[in-house]
Amino acid sequence: MKVAVGFDHRGVVLRPRIIAELEALGCQVVDLGVRGRTPRVDYPDKARELGDAIRSGAAERGVLVCSSGVGASVAACKVAGIRAAICHDVYSAHQGVEHDAMNVLCLGSEIVGGEIAAELVRAFVRARFTGGTRYVRRLEKLKALELHAR
Repeated sequence: MKVAVGFDHRGVVLRPRIIAELEALGCQVVDLGVRGRTPRVDYPDKARELGDAIRSGAAERGVLVCSSGVGASVAACKVAGIRAAICHDVYSAHQGVEHDAMNVLCLGSEIVGGEIAAELVRAFVRARFTGGTRYVRRLEKLKALELHAR
């Protein structure tokens, strides 16, 4: 699986652990940066890059990190076709994929440490959309909402 990763200047502290975990899981990492705390990089810019990587097929899923995860989640959901959520527990990280076809995991570097981030990434990457009738119906409704918002 190809997984795009993006970090703002505060989320970058989780970068080494998240990339290491993805590689350990056999994922091909599409690294969209950043690599350090300077210069400052705004999370909406990374959300757009990451969303574009998924929409273009350069990645299947993404992990986006800012300080709280909230801004990253809000910004990523503004990109058509992106279903992002902030997840700081393992259940949400896999259930979001299984039931809601979540394709971007958002994390807060000030909320979770490296080991918890690795657990969340594992749950997210290993999960698969179940495709049950009710979940597909809800996914179609999400797509309709997105079209209506344009």
